[in-house]
Amino acid sequence: MRIHHVLCGFALLGATTPTRAFELEQAGLTVGITPTVSSDYLFRGISQTRNRPAMQGTIDIQHTSGLYVGAFTSNVAFLGTNARQEVDALAGWRTTVAGVSLDLGGIAYTYPGHEHGPSLYDLQYFELAVKASYEVPNLPMPVKVLGAFNWSPNYQSEAGDGFYVEGGLEVSLPYNFALAGRAGYQWIQNNARWGTPDYANWNVTMSYKFSDFVVTAGYFDTSIRRGECVGGQKICEARAMVYLSRTF
Repeated sequence: MRIHHVLCGFALLGATTPTRAFELEQAGLTVGITPTVSSDYLFRGISQTRNRPAMQGTIDIQHTSGLYVGAFTSNVAFLGTNARQEVDALAGWRTTVAGVSLDLGGIAYTYPGHEHGPSLYDLQYFELAVKASYEVPNLPMPVKVLGAFNWSPNYQSEAGDGFYVEGGLEVSLPYNFALAGRAGYQWIQNNARWGTPDYANWNVTMSYKFSDFVVTAGYFDTSIRRGECVGGQKICEARAMVYLSRTF
């Protein structure tokens, strides 16, 4: 499977020799590699694998200036298409202003090998993204406030303008546990073409870090009713999910 080779490549990259690490440090670069195994692949509350497990990988390369590039890959399964893999390219700039961490960038969502043909809409699209986080001071335990805004001029399936806004909290707990909650809302210009109405999604997760691994379990849901979900599928419903990741 193609995704397997990608993750193996990530693992090899993570096994950086002391010489390579020194060269990267001298160049002002930091490289992070995160393979993940998950019981599902949810994107804004909707399953991208039709409720099946996913193998994923992320690579992030950042310069001391705050400029970064990265990539994400996962297996996918969309009804009525031959798409089997997603590969996203990311680039942008990270900085901190008045204690607020900012991430300004863009994401290209691609599906290598997918043939949309004359009767199917193109799955590939691009988004501009702004993310912000702020750690609230003087609290008994660390609490982060999170926010994000994404805009696409032509959302997936050629559905026109797409706007997504999200907010959340992350609380660091004793013994390497963390509790998080997020809620978001997706607006889509051409709902009929996309396959759902505009909708809200939300989740609550608990994670535990041990060594370089993080295991996370959570509850995920959307406001989309069964009859409103893409093709009447069971991919928009409430579910529990668990995933394990490791950062090199």
